[in-house]
Amino acid sequence: MGDDSEWMKLPVDQKCEHKLWKARLSGYEEALKIFQKIKDEKSPEWSKYLGLIKKFVTDSNAVVQLKGLEAALVYVENAHVAGKTTGEVVSGVVSKVFNQPKAKAKELGIEICLMYIEIEKGEAVQEELLKGLDNKNPKIIVACIETLRKALSEFGSKIILLKPIIKVLPKLFESREKAVRDEAKLIAVEIYRWIRDALRPPLQNINSVQLKELEEEWVKQPIGAPKPTRFLRSQQELETKLEQQQSAGGDAEGGGDDGDEVPQIDAYELLEAVEILSKLPKDFYDKIEAKKWQERKEALEAVEVLVKNPRLEAGDYADLVKALKKVVGKDTNVMLVALAAKCLTGLAVGLRKKFGQYAGHVVPTILEKFKEKKPQVVQALQEAIDAIFLTTTLQNISEDVLAVMDNKNPTIKQQTSLFIARSFRHCTASTLPKSLLKPFCAALLKHISDSALEVRDAAFEALGTALKVVGEKAVNPFLADVDKLKLDKIKECSEKVELVHGKKAGLAADKKESKPVPGRSATSGAAGDKDMKDTSAPKPGPLKKAPATKTGGPPKKGKPAAPGGAGSTGTKNKKGLDIKEIVEPELSIELCEEKASAVLPPTCIQLLDSSNWKERLACMEEFQKAVELIDRTEMPCQALVRMLAKKPGWKETNFQVMQMKLHIVALIAQKGNFSKTSAQIVLDGLVDKIGDVKCGNNAKEAMTAIAEASMLPWTAEQVMSMAFSQKNPKNQSETLNWLSNAIKEFGFSGLNVKAFISNVKTALAATNPAVRTSAITLLGVMYLYVGPSLRMFFEDEKPALLSQIDAEFEKMQGQSPPAPTRGISKHSTSATDEGEEGDEPDEGGNDVVDLLPRAEISDKITSELVSKIGDKNWKIRKEGLDEVASIINEAKFIQPNIGELPTALKGRLNDSNKILVQQTLNILQQLAVAMGPNIRQHVKNLGIPIITVLGDSKNNVRAAALATVNAWAEQTGMKEWLEGEDLSEELKKENPFLRQELLGWLAEKLPTLRSTPTDLILCVPHLYSCLEDRNGDVRKKAQDALPFFMMHLGYEKMAKATGKLKPTSKDQVLAMLDKAKANMPAKPAPAKATSKPVGGSAPAKFQPASAPVEDSVSSSVEPKPDPKKAKTLGVSSKAKNTQGKKVPSKTSLKEDDDKSGPIFIVVPNGKEQRMKDEKGLKVLKWNFTTPRDEYIEQLKIQMSSCVAKWLQDEMFHSDFQHHNKALAVMVDHLESEKEGVIGCLDLILKWLTLRFFDTNTSVLMKALEYLKLLFTLLSEEEYHLTENEASSFIPYLILKVGEPKDVIRKDVRAILNRMCLVYPASKMFPFVMEGTKSKNSKQRAECLEELGCLIESYGMNVCQPTPGKALKEIAIHIGDRDNAVRNAALNTIVTVYNVHGDQVFKLIGNLSEKDMSMLEERIKRSAKRPSAAPIKQVEEKPQRTQNISSSANMLRKGPAEDMSSKLNQARSMSGHPEAAQTVRREFQLDLDEIENDNGTVRCEMPELVQHKLDDIFEPVLIPEPKIRAVSPHFDDMHSNTASTINFIISQVASGDINTSIQALTQIDEVLRQEDKAEAMSGHIDQFLIATFMQLRLIYNTHMADEKLEKDEIIKLYSCIIGNMISLFQIESLSREASTGVLKDLMHGLITLMLDSRIEDLEEGHQVIRSVNLLVVKVLEKSDQTNILSALLVLLQDSLLATASSPKFSELVMKCLWRMVRLLPDTINSINLDRILLDIHIFMKVFPKEKLKQCKSEFPIRTLKTLLHTLCKLKGPKILDHLTMIDNKNESELEAHLCRMMKHSMDQTGSKSDKETEKGASRIDEKSSKAKVNDFLAEIFKKIGSKENTKEGLAELYEYKKKYSDADIEPFLKNSSQFFQNYVERGLRMIEMEREGKGHIPTSTGISPQIEVTCVPTPTSTVSSVGNTNGEEVGPSVYLERLKILRQRCGLDNTKQDDRPPLTSLLSKPAVPTVVSSTDMLHSKLSQLRESREQHQHSDLDSNQTHSSGAMTTSSSCTANIDDLKKRLERIKSSRK
Repeated sequence: MGDDSEWMKLPVDQKCEHKLWKARLSGYEEALKIFQKIKDEKSPEWSKYLGLIKKFVTDSNAVVQLKGLEAALVYVENAHVAGKTTGEVVSGVVSKVFNQPKAKAKELGIEICLMYIEIEKGEAVQEELLKGLDNKNPKIIVACIETLRKALSEFGSKIILLKPIIKVLPKLFESREKAVRDEAKLIAVEIYRWIRDALRPPLQNINSVQLKELEEEWVKQPIGAPKPTRFLRSQQELETKLEQQQSAGGDAEGGGDDGDEVPQIDAYELLEAVEILSKLPKDFYDKIEAKKWQERKEALEAVEVLVKNPRLEAGDYADLVKALKKVVGKDTNVMLVALAAKCLTGLAVGLRKKFGQYAGHVVPTILEKFKEKKPQVVQALQEAIDAIFLTTTLQNISEDVLAVMDNKNPTIKQQTSLFIARSFRHCTASTLPKSLLKPFCAALLKHISDSALEVRDAAFEALGTALKVVGEKAVNPFLADVDKLKLDKIKECSEKVELVHGKKAGLAADKKESKPVPGRSATSGAAGDKDMKDTSAPKPGPLKKAPATKTGGPPKKGKPAAPGGAGSTGTKNKKGLDIKEIVEPELSIELCEEKASAVLPPTCIQLLDSSNWKERLACMEEFQKAVELIDRTEMPCQALVRMLAKKPGWKETNFQVMQMKLHIVALIAQKGNFSKTSAQIVLDGLVDKIGDVKCGNNAKEAMTAIAEASMLPWTAEQVMSMAFSQKNPKNQSETLNWLSNAIKEFGFSGLNVKAFISNVKTALAATNPAVRTSAITLLGVMYLYVGPSLRMFFEDEKPALLSQIDAEFEKMQGQSPPAPTRGISKHSTSATDEGEEGDEPDEGGNDVVDLLPRAEISDKITSELVSKIGDKNWKIRKEGLDEVASIINEAKFIQPNIGELPTALKGRLNDSNKILVQQTLNILQQLAVAMGPNIRQHVKNLGIPIITVLGDSKNNVRAAALATVNAWAEQTGMKEWLEGEDLSEELKKENPFLRQELLGWLAEKLPTLRSTPTDLILCVPHLYSCLEDRNGDVRKKAQDALPFFMMHLGYEKMAKATGKLKPTSKDQVLAMLDKAKANMPAKPAPAKATSKPVGGSAPAKFQPASAPVEDSVSSSVEPKPDPKKAKTLGVSSKAKNTQGKKVPSKTSLKEDDDKSGPIFIVVPNGKEQRMKDEKGLKVLKWNFTTPRDEYIEQLKIQMSSCVAKWLQDEMFHSDFQHHNKALAVMVDHLESEKEGVIGCLDLILKWLTLRFFDTNTSVLMKALEYLKLLFTLLSEEEYHLTENEASSFIPYLILKVGEPKDVIRKDVRAILNRMCLVYPASKMFPFVMEGTKSKNSKQRAECLEELGCLIESYGMNVCQPTPGKALKEIAIHIGDRDNAVRNAALNTIVTVYNVHGDQVFKLIGNLSEKDMSMLEERIKRSAKRPSAAPIKQVEEKPQRTQNISSSANMLRKGPAEDMSSKLNQARSMSGHPEAAQTVRREFQLDLDEIENDNGTVRCEMPELVQHKLDDIFEPVLIPEPKIRAVSPHFDDMHSNTASTINFIISQVASGDINTSIQALTQIDEVLRQEDKAEAMSGHIDQFLIATFMQLRLIYNTHMADEKLEKDEIIKLYSCIIGNMISLFQIESLSREASTGVLKDLMHGLITLMLDSRIEDLEEGHQVIRSVNLLVVKVLEKSDQTNILSALLVLLQDSLLATASSPKFSELVMKCLWRMVRLLPDTINSINLDRILLDIHIFMKVFPKEKLKQCKSEFPIRTLKTLLHTLCKLKGPKILDHLTMIDNKNESELEAHLCRMMKHSMDQTGSKSDKETEKGASRIDEKSSKAKVNDFLAEIFKKIGSKENTKEGLAELYEYKKKYSDADIEPFLKNSSQFFQNYVERGLRMIEMEREGKGHIPTSTGISPQIEVTCVPTPTSTVSSVGNTNGEEVGPSVYLERLKILRQRCGLDNTKQDDRPPLTSLLSKPAVPTVVSSTDMLHSKLSQLRESREQHQHSDLDSNQTHSSGAMTTSSSCTANIDDLKKRLERIKSSRK
C-alpha cells in the first residue's frame, strides 16, 4: 500500500497520467466530479485537462477506460475549450473504443462523437468517422456507420454532410462482412428519409437483391419530411420553438419546413459528372448529316444513351447543340425531331447552368417547331424547352420568345403562351420585374383576342399565372384596356394556378404537358432553385418543389403576391383611378345640361351663349362661385366642361370671358374627380389658346391642373399631338415651353419618350425659329432625366442645329433634375412612384435605349461570312472580320439576334494569329456598344471566352481583352458574369497571367457591387490556391482581392471554405483572412446617395458624362463627402476637360493666380470624419506592402477637399521633379499654414509614405528633410500624433531605416528621434520592434539600435507588451547571421543591463550557449570602459521639456479626437508616458542604492569617480541641507514587503472569487493594524485599480453568470467595501489616491449603487447602504483637489456618453453637492488653479447653450452652485487662480466669475491687468501674497538653472521694478554670499543695459548658477520651492544638487540631459493627470512597480524637504559634504 499512498497525494491531473491503473481510475473519478461541479464553461480549470482527454478515451485498461469515457463526455459537454480536442479524441474513440467488446464503451464513444457534433464540430467528427470506414476491423466500421446514422437521424441532413457518405455507400454494400452490409442498409434507409429519391441514382449500380431490399424498406418510410431532434448549441432556441409548434399542433409551419429541409440535398450534387463528348461515335457528325434517316437515327440514339447520365461534365458542347438544333429545326422526319428534342432535354438536365450559354440558340428553333401537331413531338419539345428554361433566365430568352409570339401559326402561339405560363410559375415577384412583364403582357393581350380558342386559353393561363406571381397591383397597369369578361377569365385562371401551388402536387396541371417532371424532380428540380439567375431573389424550383430554398424567395409560395411591391413600380392608386376614368362614358349634351343645372344657378346656364359679353362675363363669375362651393364627390366634371365648351365655347372672342373660362377649367380639374373623358373635351380648346398673348397663361394653368388630375404622361401625349396637328407656330412653341416646365414640376417617370422624340424632330424641322428654340429647351430638360444617350436620336440633324443642341446639353451638364413638386398630393402614390421605382433604376434607361432604332443584322451574317471567318488562310479570316466590323459600324445600333456570329467570333479568340485575336476583341467591344444591355444574353457563350484570353502571354492582347471585358461589363452589369461556374472554371486554370488579370478585374469590380450571386463562393477554393501560387504577382493579386470577396461572402463562409485545405495552407490562409477582415470595406451604399434625387426617373446609366465616374468613386470610397468635397467631385472632370482646351499662355497665367492662396484648406472635422470612415471600414485601411492604385485614388479623393488643386496635381504627377516641387512648396508654407498642416496631417503623412516607395533618391531626401521640419513644428505646437496617423506612417518610415545610403538612414533615425516628442515612445516601440523582423539586415540592425536608444532614454517601461517579451524578441537577434545585427542586439541588451543589472538575464529567458557567452563577454567589456550616456542633439531638450510641461495648449492643438479624449490629454500633460517615466528615472538616483549596489554599472555615474573633490570644495562653503538617512523600514519595503504587497494586490483583481477574497482579507489585516498600515503607502493607486477592476469583473461577468452562487458575490462585495472603508479611514493613505484612479473608483461605486440586480438579492440593500457609507468616506478623506477634479471629469464624461443613464449623472452631482458643503472647511487645502481648469474645460465641452439643452437642469445648477460657493469663499482672489487656463480672455469661466464678482471689483482694471500678463514677465499683477512667493520661487529656480539664468534675472528685475515693495530677502538670506552677490550684480548689469551703460564683466570664472538650489527652504515658505499646487516637491532640489556636484567636479551637465531636466517639469504649474485608468491599464501592469517606487521616493523626498528646513547652519552642510565625499570614495573603491 506504500505505493498507493504515494499516488494518492498527487493532484488530479497527475493521477490521470499515472502508470498505475488504480491511480488513473481514481484520477478519472475525481476529474468527473470536478467537471460536474464547474459551473462556468470558460473556467480556467478546463484548460488543465486539455491535453489529457485523449488519454481518457484511449486508456489501455478496459475498466479505467469506461470511467475515462464518462469523464470525457462530461468534459466535452461543458468545457468551452473542448472543441480543440475534437480530432484527436474522435480518432482515439474510433481506433480504441469502437473495437471494445463492452457495449457500454461503444455507447459512450458514440455519445462523445455526437456531443462533439452538438458543440459545432460536426465536420471534424465526420471526417474521422469516414476515415474509420477504411479500417480493417469490421467492428470499427460498423460502429462508425452506426454513429453516422445516429448523427444523421438526430441532427438532420443540414449538419451531417451526405455527399461523402453516399460516395462510400456502394463500397460498403460490397463488404464481405454481413454486419457491415446490414449497417450500410440501415444508413441508406436513414439517408432516404432525408433526401428521398435523390438517393436512387447514386445507388443504381449496387447488387439488384440489395437494391430490391432497400426499395422495400424505402416504401415503408413515412411520407412526411423528417425533422431533426437534436440541435447544435447555436440552434438550441429552434428546439424550443419546435416544441411550441408541436404543442400548438401547428402543421401549417411544417409545410414551410419541408421546403426548407427537402431540397437541402440535391441528387445532382451527389453524382459524379460524366464526360460524354469523347464518347460520341467518331462518325457522329457525318452520320447526323446523312441522307438516310436510319443513319441519322443511329447517331441520335447514341447521343440519347450518353445524355441519360444524370450529371454531365462541362465542356464545349457548341457543335453537338448546333447539330441537334439543326435536326429539330430542319429534319423532315418527326420521329427524329422528337429524338433530338429528347437529347437536348438530357443535355440541359445534365449540364444545368452550363447549358445556359446555348439556350439562346435553341429556344427560337424549338418554339417554331411547335407547328408540328403530333403529340409525341409536341411533348418532347415541351420537355426540352422546359428543361432548357431551367438552365437560363426568362430575361435571357425573352427576346426570342417575344419574337415567336407574332407567328401566324396558332399552335406555335398556343404552345409559346403555355411555355410562358409554365415559366412564370418558376418566377417570384422580384424575378419577374415590371420591365420584363410589360412586353410579355403586351404580347399576351393580343393573344386573348385571337380567333383561335386554344390560343386565347393559353394566353389567359399565362396572364393568370403572372397575376398570381406578382399580384394585381403589378399586372393591372397592363390590363387597363381589358374588358371585364376577359379580366374575370384571367382572375379565374389565376385562382387555378394558386391551387397548383398550394397542393404541391403541382403536376396535376402539368402532367399532360410534361411527363418527365416527376422523374426529374430530383435532378432538374434543384436546378430551378439553384440556377435562376437573379441575385435579389432566386426563383424557387419547379412545381414539384415547395418554397425557394435560398434566402431571397418569398417565405410561402401560398401567397406569392406578398412581395408584389417589388415588381409594381409606382402605379398604385393612380392606375386604379385611370381604369375608372377611362371607363367613364361620354355623356349626351342633354344629360350634361341636366346634371349641370342641378349644381349651377339657372341664370348662369341661360346666359352661357348670350350675345352680350358682359352677360357672359357675369355668367362666368357665377359659374366660378358655384364650382368653388360644390363638393368634390358631387361635382359633375364632364357636364360642367361640356357647358363651358358650349357655343361660343373655345371660339370666345372676349379675352376676359375666355380668361375666366380657362380659370374655371383649372378649378374643375383641381376640385373635382376629373376624368380623361372630360380632359379630351377641353384640351383641344386649351391648346388652341396656349399661344394667345392674353389667355396663354390661363391655358397653361388649366393644362397643368389637368395633368395633375389625369397624369402628365397622358396629358402631354394628347397636348403634343394636338399642337402638332395644327399649324399655329406660336401654339406649338408655347406647348413645348409648357411641357418643359411640366416635366420639371412632375418629374419624368412614365413619359412616352418615343412619341416626344418624333414631335421634337418635327419641331426641330419647323421654319419658325421660336418653335425650334422651344424644342431645344425641351431637349435640355429631357437631357437632365435621360442623360447623354438622348443625343443619339438627333445625330442625323444638320450640324448647325446639332451644335445648338450640344450647347443646350452642355448647359445642363452637371445639374441634377429638380425634385417633382406636383403630381404627389393628389395621388398618394407618387411617393411609391419614387420609392419603388428605385427597385429598377434601369427601367427608364432601358426604355430610352430601347427606343434607339436597332438594325437587324442577322441576315447579313451569312453562312459565307461565317465560313470566311473560319477559313484556314489568315488573310481570308481577316477579311471576314473586317466585314463584320463594317456591318456593325454601319448599323450603329443592332438587335441582339446576330445569328451564327458568336460561334464564329469565339473561334477567333484563340486564333494562332495574335493580330486577329486583337481584331476580334475590338469587334466584340464594338458589339457591346452596338447591342447595349441586350449583349447580356451572349455573356456565357462569348463573354467567358474573352476572359480566357486574359491568360495570353502577350501583354497587349491581355490589355485588349481587359478593355473588352470592361466594355461588356459596363453594358451587362456583373451579375451575368458571376453566375454559374464559368468564372470559377477560369480561375481554376493554372495560368498565372489569367489568374492575376482575372483577380485584378474582380478586385476592381466587386467593391462596387451591392450584392452578388451566391455562385461567387465557387471561386473561393481557387482564390485560396492563388494565395499560394508559385507566381508572386498572382499571390499579391489574390491577397488584394481577398477583402472584396469577404465583403460579399462574409468572414464565416470564407473561413469555412478553408476546411478542405491542407493544415499548413489552412493556417496561412486563415491568417490572411484575419488580415483581410481588418481591411474589409463596407458594401457600397445604395446609389441613392449619389444619384439624382428623383425616384427612378434618372437612371444611373444615363447621367451626364461627368457624373458616373466621380459618383461611383465617391460612393464606394467616401460615402459621406463634405459639402465641399461634393462640389469638387462633381465639377472636377468638367474642369479637367475645359482646362485642356484653353490656350497655353492663358493657362499659365491662370495657374499663377491660383497659386497665391493657401495650399491646405482647413475643413472643419475633416480629419475626424476620415478617421471615422477608416474605422468603419468605409474606406480602405492604409495598409499595404506596395501601394496599389486604389490607395492612391482614395488619397487623391480625400485630398481634393483640403489641398489646393494645383498642388495636388504636382503631388500626383507621374514625373518625380513635380514631387520635388510639391515638397519645396510644402516646406515654404510649413510655418505660415500650421493649422492647415495639422488639419491635413494624416493625408500629408500618407502621401509621404507613397514617396518612400519611389526609387528616386532626390525625392526621398527632400521628403525626409520636410519630415524633420514637420516634426519639429509639431513638437513646438504641442501636437500629438493620433493612432491613425501613426499606424499609417511609422511602419513605412521604418522601412527606410534599412536604406543602403548612410545619409538617408541618418535622417530617418533623426526623424524617429523627433517623433518621440509627438508620439509616446512606448507606442513607438512596437513599430520599431516590427521593423526588426525585416529581411533587410541593415534595417534589423538600425531598428535594434533604435530600440536601445529608446530604452536608454525612457527606461524599461517603453518595452511593449512587457519588458520580458520585448527583450526575448531582441535576444533572438544575437544569433543573427549578420554581424551588424548581432552587435546591435548585444548593445541593446547591454544598455538594459546597465540600467537593470542581472535582472536582464531573467527577462531574456533561455539563450543558446553561444549567444549567452557573446552577451556575457560584451557585458564584461562594457563594464571595463565607463560608458557615458549618449549625447543626443542638444536642441531636442527644450522641445521635450515643452512637450511635457505644456498644459491646455493641447486643447487647442491636440489631435482632433473626441472631446473627452482631448480633455484627458490636456490633463495628462505630465502624465504623458515619457514624462512620467523620465521623472521616475530621476527618482531612482538614490545614493544609498548606488552605495549598496556593487554589481551594477550605472550609466551616468562612473565619471564622478575620476575627480578629486577636495581641491574644488575649498573656495566656497556651501550650506547643504542634511539628507536624512533612509529609514530601515523603507529598505525592508523596498525588497520583500513591497513585492509581497504587489503580489497580493495583483490577486485582488483575480477572476476567481476565492483568490480575490483571500487577497482582500490579507490587505484588510494590514490596514487594520496602525503600525503595519504604512506598508501600503505607495501602493494605494495600484490597490484601487485592482479593486475597481474586480468591481467591473463582478458587474460584467460574475453577476451575469447564473452558475455562480450569489452569496459568493455578496461576500466578495462586502470584502471589497470593508477594505475600502478601512483604507479611507486612514487619512494619510487615502490622500495618496490620484485623480484618474479616484474617477474610476467613483464610477465603479456609483455603477454598483445603480445595479438593479443587487437590489433583487437578499442582502443587496445592505451592500448598497455600505457603498453609500463608503462613498461619503471617499469624498471626505481623499485629497480634496483630486476628488473634486475626478468628480468634475466623471460628470462631464457621463453627460457626454449617450449610453450613460441620467441617474448616474444625478448621483455624481449629488457627490459634487456634498463636496460643495465641505468646501468652507477644505478650501485652503484645495489647489484652486486645477479645479478652475477642470471647470473651464467642462464649460468648453458644455457651453451654456448646450447645458441648457440637457433634459435635466441639475448640471447647470450644480456648476453654478460650485462656482458661487468658491467665489463666496475666496472673494476677488478667485480670479488669481486662472493661471492654468490658456487664452483665459476667451474662457467662458472667467466671464462667469467676473459677472459674479462685478459688484466688488472694477472690471476695467482687471482687464488691463490681464493684458500686461502677456508681457515678458508673464506675472499676474493681482497676485496675492502666497502667489508672490510662488512666482519668486519660480524665478529663483530659473536663475539657478543653467539654461535659464539670464531669463530668470530679467524676470526678477522686472518684478522688482513693478513691485518696488516686494521682499526678496527671504530667498536670498539663506543662500551663500557668492550667490547673493551674483544676483545683485546681475540685476545691476540689467539696469545698466536698460539705461544704455557699458557692460560689466563678471569677476569670477565659476558659473554662479551652481549655487542656487543649495538654498535651504525656510519652513515658513515651504511652498516657495514647491510647485504652485501648494504640494511639497522634493526631487527637483535633489536633481539640482546633483547638477551642482557634477559641475563642481568639472563635469558637463549636458551629458545627462538627454532626458528633460526636472526643474522645468516642476517649475511650471503641474496639471493633474486624469488619464482614465482604463487607458492606463494596458501599460499599467508593467508600470505598477515604477509607480510604487515613485510614490515611495516622493514620500521620502517630501520628508527630506521638511527636514532640510530645520537645519540651516552652514556647519551641518559641511558635515554633509564630508559625508558625500566619503560615500563617493566608497563607490569609487567598490568599482575597482
